[in-house]
Amino acid sequence: MNRETLGVRRWTWAWRLSLLPSALCLVFAAQPAYAFKIVAPAEQAVLKAGQAVTAKVDLGHDTGVIKVRYYWYAEQSETLVEQEEVKEEAGAGKNKIADEKYWQRDSAASGAIIALASLVATAQDSPPFGGPLRIPSNAVGAMRLLAVGEISRGRLGTRTLFDEILVQVQPESELLSIDFETDKPLQLGRTGQSASYGQIDSLGKIFDLPVVGLFADGVPRPIAHPSAGTAYRSSDEKIIKVLPEGMLQIVGKGPATITVRNRGKEASLDVRVEVNDEPNEPPVADAGPNKSVKAGTKVELNGLNSRDPEGEALYYAWSQVRGSKVPLLDVNMPRASFLAPQVSEKRLYRFKLRATDKNGADSLPAYVDVWVEP
Repeated sequence: MNRETLGVRRWTWAWRLSLLPSALCLVFAAQPAYAFKIVAPAEQAVLKAGQAVTAKVDLGHDTGVIKVRYYWYAEQSETLVEQEEVKEEAGAGKNKIADEKYWQRDSAASGAIIALASLVATAQDSPPFGGPLRIPSNAVGAMRLLAVGEISRGRLGTRTLFDEILVQVQPESELLSIDFETDKPLQLGRTGQSASYGQIDSLGKIFDLPVVGLFADGVPRPIAHPSAGTAYRSSDEKIIKVLPEGMLQIVGKGPATITVRNRGKEASLDVRVEVNDEPNEPPVADAGPNKSVKAGTKVELNGLNSRDPEGEALYYAWSQVRGSKVPLLDVNMPRASFLAPQVSEKRLYRFKLRATDKNGADSLPAYVDVWVEP
């Protein structure tokens, strides 16, 4: 082989190798997501309340998906239902917009509100397993979009998989005023107690207020959580103390005024506290360290490190606030448990623990993240 021929061959190989990075980029760019994933709307997208956006998922390597349901939750609200129950119990249907009851308040004044599917899509929709998804008209602040895919396993029935993203929702209309969905003035304690607030009759009790924003479009929106832009101020921190997450704590007796501010508007609520004089410090909840587990294993949530400053026995309440709903056992025990579901990619499940002492004082919420791996 002469030098000229050898030079041509070297040049040819160099030219081919120079194309390799570009070719690899094209190959990798063309690869789908490894597992079921929401691709639209985007994570942390800023959306408008009542707006219709296109929902889209990438199935990745997950095959056999026959249906995808989409749910809206406020970031801090609980995962309330087994998603497969929604069609029969809540009447969710194909492309049904559930615009009224997507939202659940974690408040002493409210009960559970069943979450309805905002969209149910199949392979026949455009895009497949997606389509027009309406942001609830009364949404505001940080919202979770949960997509639950249903996979057929023939005679073995079905199994589910999910993805979840956080977005920010802002109303287009101006905030006109702020109101409180409670008695005015609010009486806390044994004298003239508001029945909707249960037994708020002890020092140390932690509670939140149902705060509603009245907007120019006529839609009232829940704005109690700071993620909606709400800030709180107490006229007397020796009676009612402002805590994180928009929560309030009874620390003394007498009158106080709670002022709420959002988008340049303010509203005040007069509160009269008449509670038991016995000093009482609220308990401290401890949901344990975050952990990673394998699918199919039994997972134990351990709240035994929760404590009460007075050394009293505690009552426990576990709930789930991220991830597709799992059957959680022993939710009122120090240790709760669940069976880690099958996943095709690492997924996050988040749980919340509240502890209550014998006098009715609640802890601030404690959270634990459980990552489930295939």
